[in-house]
Amino acid sequence: MLYQTIKLYLCRTLPKERPVMSELINNFFSLFYPEVCPSCGNLLNKGEETVCLSCRFLMPRTGYETIPDNPLARMFWGRIRLNAVSACYFFAKKGRVQPLIHELKYKNNRAAGYFLGKEMAKEIKQSTFFEGVDYIVPVPLHPKKIRVRGYNQSEVIASGMREVMKIPIITDNLMRAVATASQTKKSREARWQNVKDIFVLNRPYLFIGKHILLIDDVITTGSTIEACGNALLMTPGIKVSVAAAACAPG
Repeated sequence: MLYQTIKLYLCRTLPKERPVMSELINNFFSLFYPEVCPSCGNLLNKGEETVCLSCRFLMPRTGYETIPDNPLARMFWGRIRLNAVSACYFFAKKGRVQPLIHELKYKNNRAAGYFLGKEMAKEIKQSTFFEGVDYIVPVPLHPKKIRVRGYNQSEVIASGMREVMKIPIITDNLMRAVATASQTKKSREARWQNVKDIFVLNRPYLFIGKHILLIDDVITTGSTIEACGNALLMTPGIKVSVAAAACAPG
């Protein structure tokens, strides 16, 4: 997926007044590296970007951004005080969202994460429950994990959100202080024990009185969000909202 990353970078860094150059870059890469939709695997048609129109239409949206007491928000009731909680899509095995997340996390397809971030931001911008966000904060990875993977998938998603919301991303305040094992296949209790005390704030004063939008790729048991939130909520006057690309139905 290196060519996709290069193409995305070139097109995004070109001046807006040079659409012809962007078109030439797209045509050049499409000639040698035909793009496929990471969700369904079909070739993208002319005019389609990252995800085909069919998958964009069929990917199951939650609509949670307009429902303050949605099932995802209720997951955290009695666990942690959050201002608003939402996820853009429902995540299901063999569904259309799963391969998109997989491409982002394990195959270096950052364009997939950028797409997810933009779609999340479009939904959130229409919601009154997420108004007044000061900073976007992706759930951090430990530096060891970043060295292995090369990037933080939640930060890629946050970059797509910034493009739409025009809100700064802060990546050097909330930190993962301990390298933990993968959360995959762990129970809810095991996940919580794995992450409960591993997040810290480097500069708590930076978030005093601020509204923070915490970003993750997929929320399952909510343990990671709860652990991040506990670290953030030690700051006076802070307000924490949460948005994820996907969550389990329920």
